[in-house]
This record gives sequence, structure tokens and C-alpha cells, in this order.
Amino acid sequence: MLSGKKVLVLGLARSGQAAVNLLLKLHATITVNEFAPKNKIACYDDYVSKGIEMITGGHPDELFERDFDFVVKNPGINYHKPFILRLKERGIPVYTEIELAYQVAKMQNYIAITGTNGKTTTVSLIYQILKDACHHTCLAGNVGIPYSSCVLMDDLLENGNYDVVLEMSNFQLLDIEKFHPHIAAIINLTPDHLDYMASLDEYYASKTNIYMNQNENDYYLENIDDLTLQEYIQKYPVKAKRYTFSLKTNADCMIKDGAIYFLNQHVIDIDEIKIVGKHNIQNMMIAIMSTYLSGVSIKQIHDTLASFTGVEHRIEFVKEINGVKYYNDSKATNTDASIIALKAFDKPVILLMGGYEKGLDLTEMTTYNDHIQTLICFGEAKDRFAKDMHHKNTYIVDNLAAAIHKAYDIAKKDDIVLLSPSTSSFDEFSGYEQRGSVFKDIVNHL
Repeated sequence: MLSGKKVLVLGLARSGQAAVNLLLKLHATITVNEFAPKNKIACYDDYVSKGIEMITGGHPDELFERDFDFVVKNPGINYHKPFILRLKERGIPVYTEIELAYQVAKMQNYIAITGTNGKTTTVSLIYQILKDACHHTCLAGNVGIPYSSCVLMDDLLENGNYDVVLEMSNFQLLDIEKFHPHIAAIINLTPDHLDYMASLDEYYASKTNIYMNQNENDYYLENIDDLTLQEYIQKYPVKAKRYTFSLKTNADCMIKDGAIYFLNQHVIDIDEIKIVGKHNIQNMMIAIMSTYLSGVSIKQIHDTLASFTGVEHRIEFVKEINGVKYYNDSKATNTDASIIALKAFDKPVILLMGGYEKGLDLTEMTTYNDHIQTLICFGEAKDRFAKDMHHKNTYIVDNLAAAIHKAYDIAKKDDIVLLSPSTSSFDEFSGYEQRGSVFKDIVNHL
């Protein structure tokens, strides 16, 4: 299919390596340009042995004067870079690996989700429902698995009609040409990535690329509560059939009588849901609509939703002990993420906060002190966090284990213990995953 086509791959992060593997399978002629020096690239010798041209240690001007059939760009490389603009000015297509994989794979049922917040939980819900319903499905994109890898693993060059669930960042949507999801949703729009995008308007507009190739045979799932999103749908009209969802008013998917309904069908009672926060009810609504429109029964959808405890390390329910519920939000490595977690609960929590000291400003975090019943600060940042939070009920302990045991000692029936550290973990752990796993292990042995 691509035999003899000359392809430039820019950047060798996970998505770049996945693209190279797919291009090798398709017998393309590959040039790789990676900014890192040769001695920092583990796959350098392997690639050279396979006939790949390797240009490392920078982005030489002469490379971008050469003729390529197309370019596969790492999403993290800013598209305003002069060498990217030069390629586009010369009419050379620049894609991300999702667009590459889409163009070479057989036709699939694509479910594509974007938005500023909530993407990973939403696609994880969709994937779990489809998997539990015994659909052939794969989960890829910004969630951490390149779609090119899925195409190879599931042989989607030959197999069609899989349910392909894609979490898509605006970086991945910027270089869309033919990508055409059958079902698409923008969860919400709030300011982000202004270090990368030229303007907030450009960031918001990039999200609408998710539905630009849809037609009247496709479905767009529309959040009618988000006024910014409504404004952009007016500016960039949707051609697909729309299904609406709302936490506040009448919609195709809505809250009624303490339950979520879709097309007047009862799906699940709110008190059956184990993940917390209104934002997660919204995420569930998208999952319900996406999977029902993909052929899953309401009963199967209900059963998966009722058992879903969340994405690991993201406000993840761990255990209830003596009437006290413990939640793992180790993924909260900044104050914005911790504020989202605090707002997810309808009562003040015992908050475990601390870790690596990276000089975070806690001013905004302190405005949520009324969401914190008791603050337990731990790790390298413990003293500074305790001082800057100004919470009247604060304990200072050495490490995460001591914080958990202090919470266990002071918690009473109906309390909530939340690990939401607000900073990274490198004073004590290799990353937030290890921190979260240790938290769960200790809680499960209390």
C-alpha cells in the first residue's frame, strides 16, 4: 500500500516508534528525524539495520527541502515551528500517527472523544462496556497506546468492524485530513495548552476537527450545558445526527428521578454509581450513548457502569473500612487536579497532600479549605504545604505510610479519606503510579 513511498517521521516518542513499526510493515521508505543525539536513542542501531535513514541531534534545514510523500509528526512538536511550516508551505501533508493508521486500516467503528477534562475516564468507560459486551474493541490515542500499535496488534490492516475507542488531544486533531469517526464527542471546553496554541480561539477551534469529516450517517454527542462549546458548534456546524446530554435540563441523555435516562430508557440509578462527582456522571452519559449506538444493550451498559470503580489513580475508590471510604487520586500531581477531586465530593474530606517539593503556588488551593475536614501533609513538601495551606486542622507526618495511618486513626464512620497529593512523587516514589499502588496496598491491609 505504501511500498516505496518516502515518509519522514518527526520525533521518536511512543507514537513515533509506533508509526515507524507500521510504516515498516507497509514497506515504506523511512527517514527518521529525532532531536536527541544518537547515543540517547535505544532503537538507533536496530532502525539502521532495517534500512531506516536516521538523522539525529537536531532538525537540519536541508532535510526540510527534500521531497517526501508525507510526514508523520509527533503531536508534542509545535506545529508553529518553522520547519513544520516549511513542509506545509511546500504542500507536503503532515499527519499524526492516528491519521496514518486510519488511512491504512480497514473500516472500523470509530468512537472519538476529546475535550479539556475527563477524556481518559470517558474512553475507559466506553472500552470497558464494549469489552464486557464481548465486542472486538481496542482503546488507543492520548490514553497512552498509539493507534498504529493497535492496527498491528489486532491486524486491522486485514480485520474490519472493530470498535476503536480513541482519546484525542487537540494536538492529535490539528493534523486530521480523512479521519472520520462514526461517533464523536467534545466533553467540554476550558482554557488549556496556551503554551502551544497561538490563541484560546485556536485551541477551541482545533477540538471541532473531531467532527469535521462526519456526515448525516454519523452521530455527534452534544453537551448542551457547556456554553463555550455551544458557541463553537454555532461557528463550526455539525453535519452528523446529534444526540444531546445534560446534567441540568431535558436532553436525550439526562438525569430524572435520581437516575440517568437515555431516550426515555432507565439506565442506572445515581446511587449505584461508585465513581464520584458530577463530572463523572457526564462522562458516563457519553459512555452510555456511545455504546448503545454501537449495539450494546441497556442491561449490559448498566452492569458495567454499576461495577466501574474509576480509572486507576484518578479518584479511584479503593475500600470502605469501618464506614470510612478511601480514594486514590495519586494522578493529581498539581493543584488543579486536586481541586477537581475536592469538588467531586459532597462533604469535606480528610486530605492526604504532599510529596516532592516543586514550588507550587497554593493560593488557589487554599480557597477550597472548606472542602477539607482535616489536612495531613507528608513528604518533602510537608512543612511548606502545612504552612501555606493555613488549614486550622492540620497534621504533619514524614511519609505516605504515616499519613495513611494517621488518617485511619482519626477517621470516623461516614468520613472520606482522599489521597490527592497536589504534587509529584519523586521524593519517595518512582512516579504517581507507584505512589498510588503503595497507597492501595497499605489501605487494603489496614
